[in-house]
Amino acid sequence: MFGTKRGGLLTIKLSESDLWPGKESPAQVIEELKSIRAEMIADASQSAPRLDQVHANYRDSARNLLHYLALRRRDLRPLQLRLAALGLSSLGRAESHVLATVDAVLEILYRLTGSPRQAIAPEAAPIDFETGERLLADHTEAMFGPAKPARRVRIMVTMPSEAADDYTLVHELLQRGMDGMRINCAHDDAVAWARMIEHLRRAEQELGRSCRVFMDLSGPKLRTGPLEPGPAVIRVRPRRDVFGRVKTPARIWLTAGTAPRPAPSRADACLPVPEMWLARLRPGDKVKFTDTRDSKRTLVVSDVMAGGCWAEASKTVYIDPGIVLRHEREGDDREGVIGAIPPTENAIDLQEGDQLILTRNLEPGRPATRNGAGQVLTPAVIGCTIPEVFDTVQFGESICFDDGKICGMIEKVETERVLIRITRTRLGGEKLRADKGINLPESNLRLPALGAKDLEDLTFVAKHADVVELSFANCSEDVESLQKNLKRLTSRSPAIVLKIETRRGFDNLPDMLLTAMRSPCCGVMIARGDLAVECGFQRLAEVQEEILWICEAAHVPVIWATQVLEMLAKEGMPTMAEITDAAMGDRAECVMLNKGPHVLNAVLVLDDVLRRMQDHQSKKSAMLRELRLARARRAEPGDAADGGA
Repeated sequence: MFGTKRGGLLTIKLSESDLWPGKESPAQVIEELKSIRAEMIADASQSAPRLDQVHANYRDSARNLLHYLALRRRDLRPLQLRLAALGLSSLGRAESHVLATVDAVLEILYRLTGSPRQAIAPEAAPIDFETGERLLADHTEAMFGPAKPARRVRIMVTMPSEAADDYTLVHELLQRGMDGMRINCAHDDAVAWARMIEHLRRAEQELGRSCRVFMDLSGPKLRTGPLEPGPAVIRVRPRRDVFGRVKTPARIWLTAGTAPRPAPSRADACLPVPEMWLARLRPGDKVKFTDTRDSKRTLVVSDVMAGGCWAEASKTVYIDPGIVLRHEREGDDREGVIGAIPPTENAIDLQEGDQLILTRNLEPGRPATRNGAGQVLTPAVIGCTIPEVFDTVQFGESICFDDGKICGMIEKVETERVLIRITRTRLGGEKLRADKGINLPESNLRLPALGAKDLEDLTFVAKHADVVELSFANCSEDVESLQKNLKRLTSRSPAIVLKIETRRGFDNLPDMLLTAMRSPCCGVMIARGDLAVECGFQRLAEVQEEILWICEAAHVPVIWATQVLEMLAKEGMPTMAEITDAAMGDRAECVMLNKGPHVLNAVLVLDDVLRRMQDHQSKKSAMLRELRLARARRAEPGDAADGGA
């Protein structure tokens, strides 16, 4: 090491032995970075025709994405360690400004080593740190609108069906911090969707706030078909304390079978009975019968009202149509027969090792039939909603049902059916019901993202939505199809969001992003439910990180979705794990909540969590605000004498 003084400034020049004692020459690192840079420039140059198709809003972003993909094609960990040892950028935060980061590190290395600067290959001006941050912020605001004060990350809420008739719910969601209203086209209809949007626009005016409408196309969701109805039987039981004593009798609503009235409040069962027999009941009367188990039971009439009466049961009863009810009162001994009862929902019990037959048609399926010893005579059968998958699936591929609760392996593929061996359920087995999701993570499915229902719904969506969410986006052709249909239906340019929920969609994300960037505004949703099943639960954390990195390089906003604060929204109390998960959502530009009875409280909690995390984290960077723990511990005058730290 030596120094020279020129014009009052001291210039220090490090020799290679000073810079890296016992290590390889810094010149090698410079050459490696130059090689990386050359690959980045070459990739962007080769993709020039495709870059020309990108919308002007994303031209620089698309080039930065290509630079990032070139950078991440190699294992950078050894290079990162060498750069970090020098106190230089290890390239770990280069996503939004890749070329500028590499150029800055090269410039410092040239200065440190005194090496002559090399001629730089011609390239558009690199996106610097400030510009990269600004582009992502601009694209996020274009999709979601302005951010709330002190909260950069937006909150999206999925609308329940009640939002079509309950203006107060929509008003309170907006008041508590909702930035995006998500309408799932898999539920309700255009009339209900229009009322939801009408409620939102009214609430916006009253509160002076803005909120974007996101409409989620159903997409080719593969689901189980219908099942034969279960038996028409109702089990009714009272609530008991820990000692088995009755705390609250079961409440049964008796109503006329010819003109049934709904129960005025919560009922454990509603039973249709003859109108004339019902009219003779009085409070305190006893109704006796024998239930389906041949157990003698008694109901006590507690209240008589217009259209029906309440009766209470202090023992568990099993009731089916045709049971004879005897009204016993002195001088009046009449009988009434219970009328039709809706059949129960059927389900297939499955355990590891069981066989399941998946059929091409949608004829109602049924559980397995067994002999007296419990041995299976005929395996369980169920249909699937998209029979075209039978043309693609192969022997040995995996298949999952109901968000991965049940998994199996395809043992045989026939023309009209697929034989499946169940390989995983929870201990004790699992029930498979109708209309549950099916995932084929290893199958090369070629299903278009827009089905007949989506094209029909798109007429409404193109007119009313601010943002269109493309479910099960798997390839650039899916994105092109949505763009072409939107152009056909409207002169507006609603933003588009690619929902990444399959392994194929994840693998094709860069290609789909470059296609989506032909639109003025685009984003990505990490749909973690199906994605976890498709990629494997143990790999989900890794996959969602990679999606975040790729999208930041493209300056494209990300929506963090599925099961965020789910227990809080549904049960009213969050788990510790889901609070941590919600905090991790700060890495995205938006966090989505699903519907639930306690969703209003969930919005408040999520808003608070995101505001707190904003002081600590920005994308991949830790923000070093003042640490309370450090402030709380100050050296006292007597610490040194007492041997304190």
